[in-house]
Amino acid sequence: MAAEKPLRLWTFAALALATSLALSACGRDGGDGGPPERGDQAVAKVDGKTVWASDVKREAIAQGLIGEGEPLDVSSDLFRRVLDEVVDQKLLATEALKRKLDKDPVAQRRLAAARERILGDMLVESVVSDAVNDNAIRGLYQEQLKLAKRTEEIRARQIVVATIAEADQVRKLLASGASFEALAMERSTDAATRFNGGDLGYFTTDVMPEAYDAALKGAAPGSIVGPFQVEAGWALVKVEDRRDEQPISLEEARPQIVRFLTYDQIRDLLEKLRSRSKVQVLVKADGPRPPPPADAPKVAPQPAPAAPAAGATK
Repeated sequence: MAAEKPLRLWTFAALALATSLALSACGRDGGDGGPPERGDQAVAKVDGKTVWASDVKREAIAQGLIGEGEPLDVSSDLFRRVLDEVVDQKLLATEALKRKLDKDPVAQRRLAAARERILGDMLVESVVSDAVNDNAIRGLYQEQLKLAKRTEEIRARQIVVATIAEADQVRKLLASGASFEALAMERSTDAATRFNGGDLGYFTTDVMPEAYDAALKGAAPGSIVGPFQVEAGWALVKVEDRRDEQPISLEEARPQIVRFLTYDQIRDLLEKLRSRSKVQVLVKADGPRPPPPADAPKVAPQPAPAAPAAGATK
């Protein structure tokens, strides 16, 4: 005996949307024309009507299972699970039509709301796809780079010991020609850096404890600074390099820029639509109006992490 298919729970809103999709499909030459998108793939048929890969992907995006623009492999378990849900939606919608539920006034309002939501989403997608292009992304990136204040980064190694006497002893060994990296591995108590020769990677002094900022100010590459007192004891630091802070790359900044440009386009579109429409809100809010979303994300050069990983480089 075949195992029973688990029952899924559907909200009235989902049923209304499914009915809306079925209604729109029925109006297109019997609901089974050509592929809705270039390169689309037929993945199922429900009572003779085709389910396309794009239908499944759209449902996965709507559920937040994948992001806009992310691929969804038709052979994956996720695709098959969402496909089953799309098939169920179509079966439920077809049965709702047979029972003439679409004629109910409440259903009509819900279908109208679903239609408005879909049309609004399509308008936003159209506006965003035209405006958020590679030229716009690169333009904003370059603009942010020009506005960015770039600070200096230091690459250094450290040895941390418990007492000033130990620090002085290590300093004498270094003066006699001992390897800083070897002494770091042998003597340093800083577990995060000792096994990598004390390497702190590149950092800006503003993210380090104040003692480092004071000790490293003006220290030239190749010099050894200290000992100076730190929270864990006494530190000796070898300055290896100084350079201008490296900006975040375009590819790293791209997701932030796309989010900002998308928000900017939607905001401008809604401002234009509201300016030429008459909108009357007939109810009063209990509390103050919520603040608008945050302004543009920073895509300019980013500071180093507060605690650079051992051996980290940019």
